[in-house]
Amino acid sequence: MSNREGSLEAPTRHPIEWKDPDFYNEDSLNKELERVFDICHGCRRCVSLCDAFPTLFDLVDESETMEVDGVAKADYGKVVDQCYLCDMCYMTKCPYVPPHEWNVDFPHLMLRGKAVRFKNHGASFRDRTLTSTDRVAAMATIPVIDVTVNALNGNTAFRKVLEKSLGVHHEAPLPRYHSKTLRKRAATLGRDIQPQAVGDTTGKVALYATCYGNNNTPQLGEDIYMVFQHNKIQVDIVPKEKCCGMPKMELGDLDTVEKLKNANIPVLAALVDQGYDLIAPVPSCVLMYKQELPLLFPDDPDVQKVQQAFYDPFEYLFLRHKGGALNTDFKIPLGDISYHVACHLRVQNIGLKARDVLNLVPDTKVFPVERCSGHDGTYAVKVETRANSVKIARPVVKKVDQQAADHFASDCPMAASHIANLSTTVEEPLHPITLLRKAYGV
Repeated sequence: MSNREGSLEAPTRHPIEWKDPDFYNEDSLNKELERVFDICHGCRRCVSLCDAFPTLFDLVDESETMEVDGVAKADYGKVVDQCYLCDMCYMTKCPYVPPHEWNVDFPHLMLRGKAVRFKNHGASFRDRTLTSTDRVAAMATIPVIDVTVNALNGNTAFRKVLEKSLGVHHEAPLPRYHSKTLRKRAATLGRDIQPQAVGDTTGKVALYATCYGNNNTPQLGEDIYMVFQHNKIQVDIVPKEKCCGMPKMELGDLDTVEKLKNANIPVLAALVDQGYDLIAPVPSCVLMYKQELPLLFPDDPDVQKVQQAFYDPFEYLFLRHKGGALNTDFKIPLGDISYHVACHLRVQNIGLKARDVLNLVPDTKVFPVERCSGHDGTYAVKVETRANSVKIARPVVKKVDQQAADHFASDCPMAASHIANLSTTVEEPLHPITLLRKAYGV
């Protein structure tokens, strides 16, 4: 076996052996953490990403030996706490990812650390609540209650009480809830369209609303309906769904991830059998079905079937464009767009398809910002990590403010809200699909 610096080969992912008893063996985990941390310490290319790496390097530099062997194993968890599984170190920085012989998969090692801690110690009430998106939304979207929840979330005094009692930072923007969810609106949105296959696309999509798209940004789902139908693509909402499982995976609760998989995959696989392609408005949910579930359940044929049928909305539209089937009769120019590219979109390895489609609009120029916002769903709202999330977001916010474009957009509604909250120039964050609908004038 040759020793070499870095790798020119495309990164590959190994299945996550989370059902192997050794996966939860703390001694085995610590041995692997020490091995990988020592590689990271000697490299340090990832220091500019999330706070996991500065935390690790500070622990090393402040130890008696100034090497990883001087770091107390009890402190390894401090590094795990700062990783929110954005995957950017794996996909853009680390030269030692498989098939390199050193076989470094930092995010999935951090996932193992989270899973071991959850298995042995559980999680706080706050963390269980924040990651139980279906349960929270079921209550918060009840008519009248949604108005009350939204009012309280915008009340400074209440937010300070919430911070002291639950550990949710009072300055972090919280999502609004809508009693008229996307699933309720969908009944009046669909049109009968004769699907036409183009390339690998069937021209018939099932929209997986996602927790956020259904309860917090139902207008985004309406925009997808209008844009896709304007392109003669049949759209139907997935008949029933649960959370994709990404929040629980980030908590390390893999047993609940499996329960959610068992609820969602049969429904989605049946739709694929009926000729549907699958899309979702939130990149993290798309990534869950494209990458994480196939790695967690590599032997489930329905998981693999769903993986092959799942698309980012702009990935889908661009595939149609390559086949000459995208409607390019745009009515309204959009001017300059400052476009934050969400991490969980970047790691799908599909390119910047939102940029490419929006650049087709006359008198429109898209300026991508390819850097993490530091939001991660819960990381940016928790008291203990809010300051770190703001620090991580600062370069993005600075770039967006410098661009001072006509519009600001991000594929991730949560990242968009986080950036807009810190920006001095952004008045209304938008999703690229909302801008595309505007350009079509529909």
